[in-house]
Amino acid sequence: MNKDQVKGAAKDIVGKIQEEAGKVTGSKEQQIKGLSNQVAGKAQQKLGDLKQAVEEIKKS
Repeated sequence: MNKDQVKGAAKDIVGKIQEEAGKVTGSKEQQIKGLSNQVAGKAQQKLGDLKQAVEEIKKS
């Protein structure tokens, strides 16, 4: 795993927690921020996946 994959996974988890906290407190704003963090985290994970694939191709 590279740093983008790790950071992306962390953002995704934080986003899920934030979304759930928003649901519990009734805060639509927190829910939206949580969903936004999840999307950003998944995008960063995919970037990490791409970087890793490129590195593996270079090694071949």
